[in-house]
Amino acid sequence: MGNAMGLAFRVLSEFVAAVIVGAVIGWWIDRVAGTTPAFLVTFLLMGAAAGFWNVYRIAIKPPDSEG
Repeated sequence: MGNAMGLAFRVLSEFVAAVIVGAVIGWWIDRVAGTTPAFLVTFLLMGAAAGFWNVYRIAIKPPDSEG
């Protein structure tokens, strides 16, 4: 049970971190460029895509492999 819980937290944190990083980068570019919300939306979507990609990579890894 503990191993599954750890994996669930890892998957969740990978996805949430990617979305947050994308949103912050987009917000910052919008602020510097004076545009709203063009880059925020773009980088938010890119962050979500990166998050899904990270989750996919974790999901296809064999359960007995480390790292």
